[in-house]
Amino acid sequence: MAIAAEVKRASYAAAPGRSRGRLFREAETASRNAFRRDCDRIIHSTAFRRLKHKTQVFVSSEGDHFRTRLTHTLEVAQIARALARRLGLDEDLTETLALAHDLGHPPFGHAGEDALNECMKDFGGFDHNAQSLRVVTNLERRYASFDGLNLTWESLEGIAKHNGPITDRNGKPVGRHDGKPIPYVIAEYVKQQDLELWSYASAEAQVAAIADDIAYDAHDLDDAVRAYLIEIGELATLPVVGEIHARVKAKYPGAEGARLTNEITRRLIATMINEQLRVQAPVMAAVRRVPALGGGLKAGVGTIADRNEPAHASFRALAATVLEMDLATLRGHVRVKHEHTMPLWIQRELEQAR
Repeated sequence: MAIAAEVKRASYAAAPGRSRGRLFREAETASRNAFRRDCDRIIHSTAFRRLKHKTQVFVSSEGDHFRTRLTHTLEVAQIARALARRLGLDEDLTETLALAHDLGHPPFGHAGEDALNECMKDFGGFDHNAQSLRVVTNLERRYASFDGLNLTWESLEGIAKHNGPITDRNGKPVGRHDGKPIPYVIAEYVKQQDLELWSYASAEAQVAAIADDIAYDAHDLDDAVRAYLIEIGELATLPVVGEIHARVKAKYPGAEGARLTNEITRRLIATMINEQLRVQAPVMAAVRRVPALGGGLKAGVGTIADRNEPAHASFRALAATVLEMDLATLRGHVRVKHEHTMPLWIQRELEQAR
């Protein structure tokens, strides 16, 4: 999608015309640029359709109106595009990474990932980001010329590293991989195409990660109220959410139930987006002051981080830090855990029977 006319395209935005290309060369098309083709390939993939029946927090038997992994992904994409548009970034690449970020997630929510990680502990464990990379580089079978979707380097890098660098420059795992081996899928893939695991991903990838946080903070709260795990009146006691609750009740004193919850949720999303844009303003200003390094924001953020500036931390700072509700407590609620645990016992039994 085109960036809004009132927002100038940022100098550090990814540009399809400067893409590092695809592993397997393909002819260009006149109707779509490289990043738009990536996005369309994700939408048409089998793995994307499978998200329909994958659990976000509440399993589908709880009701038709709870988020699934697919509807969560669509909400992430909408928020990511909004952020990218305001920041002058490439919306097509941002949308691609938002739509692809959970392709490797197993069924049964995060409990499913925990179970698979336990089953695979002798083989380096299970990482859904690595599995997403495996899906788009190997498991999809849509083209006669190659396995996977043959996405651009920028899309593959963003899928693998949207949560930050995986190694330092010497190849030592860092961040959430610190003290653990690099996920096998990623370690094997970079042997044929270097994704520069030591560097920060593009601004578009980082925006997709931020949008993921905004989406699940807001809709987990919405789903919790819908499931009667939280009374709507309890929202009044929460930081930020309570302020929004008060403003909505003052303007719409008769609003109750779903209408009140939905009004609060949409305002919460807008608040978190605006807070993130406020947080990013000094970061973007700092990046603009970095000498041109040929890598846009990606190089700028890495350079600033190397100087121990807080740019990379600010870029991940989210309104989730403003929203001080302990959503981990919600996700650990006995009702949620029960619905997730029963299928996982079957999964573990099957693994042990192999």
